[in-house]
Amino acid sequence: MQTPTAFRLSSWLLLILWSLAGCDQPATTDTALIAGASSATINPPPGAFIAGDKPNRHFTGIRDSLYARAVVVYDGQTAVALVTLDCIGLLYPEVQQIQRRASARVTRFALPAAQVVVSSTHTHSGPDVVGIWGADYTQSGVDSVYMERLIETAVDQITRAAAAAVPVQARSASATAGEGWVQNICQEELDRSLTLIHLRSPEGQSIATLTNFACHPTYMDARYSEVSADYVGAYCHEMKRQLGGEHLFLQGAIGGWVQPVEPDGETTPEKAETRGHELATQALQSLAHATSMPATPIRFRSMPLTLPLENPAWQQLAAAGVIRRAFTDSVTTEVAWFALGSAQFATHPGETAPYFGLETKKMMQTDGPKFILGLSQDALGYILKPVYFEDPAAPHAAYLTSMSTGPQTGPRILACLRALIPPAHPDGQ
Repeated sequence: MQTPTAFRLSSWLLLILWSLAGCDQPATTDTALIAGASSATINPPPGAFIAGDKPNRHFTGIRDSLYARAVVVYDGQTAVALVTLDCIGLLYPEVQQIQRRASARVTRFALPAAQVVVSSTHTHSGPDVVGIWGADYTQSGVDSVYMERLIETAVDQITRAAAAAVPVQARSASATAGEGWVQNICQEELDRSLTLIHLRSPEGQSIATLTNFACHPTYMDARYSEVSADYVGAYCHEMKRQLGGEHLFLQGAIGGWVQPVEPDGETTPEKAETRGHELATQALQSLAHATSMPATPIRFRSMPLTLPLENPAWQQLAAAGVIRRAFTDSVTTEVAWFALGSAQFATHPGETAPYFGLETKKMMQTDGPKFILGLSQDALGYILKPVYFEDPAAPHAAYLTSMSTGPQTGPRILACLRALIPPAHPDGQ
């Protein structure tokens, strides 16, 4: 017969063993991080409106598939999800739907809605997810049935990625890329950084990579009517072929106007594939010399941001129901900053000029990789230096400002990020 003391000791032992054996929470390991990844196609139906260039253009086929790709990372306390969508840019109301649904469905660990980051690759050979590329400027080009499927597919990939999470080790690499084919045609700043994080199991199995690079995927823009993720799709496919796992392309600061400019003028699907493969080769070469990242806790901060809307055309499109969003004299969006090991990430809710990306990087107090996630959490058009509104002779000013919320957007985003990005961490990160 057990004494009361012996009974209490055995009860505590059983409780400890039960908690260690629990399967609802991931087991802790020396790697500190677990991560999972998943992907699925999000191809539009035949005949859907094409986003980019003029309205009333329709898809006639599929050259290469569009994808929703997700990675979820958890450190035992904090989780963050990233999902990339091969589309021109998902608006904040749809982003919020993905955030809420994913937060509710991930049950393995807590995933707050705010910690779901949705980023668009900005292919100009994807479907209209905004509304302005319909039959004309009085009719929305958004297919509501397709949009629901896109949102559900994104949520499903986040859920699957969380369920598949395994212990991982993180390493980072960087290079410069795009010489000879990527230019800022406004002849201003240009960030050629090619920045990567590779998540792999302790046994060396590739789980996912995160790649940050800035260039419009517009090789097929206005000239072809086939669905394509452009050079981004070719990049991701080549990375998967050589490494395995999933590969998320996180578009950088491409506003004001970072484009592929070929010396021979050739902008064909074949050239897009060539450039995507070349970029993958450079990425893989840099990963051959990757640096291990410290397993420090994930940190995440975000806040809503209300911006003045000084573009009456956007208000008119919203009032007519072409863009299904509340555009009045202001618009609410969201900005986030987070850290994973020595890497820091900042979201920009549109096509920010490289100036804003470079200024954001200056705020990041880390010697590790710095990611600028353009077209993330929102797609508020071009985010420009105020000079484009002040000087009509600035390069391409008339077009760029017509696709912008106004001159205060960029400075206010920087101010918001200054409030979000912390000073140097006590451990030096």
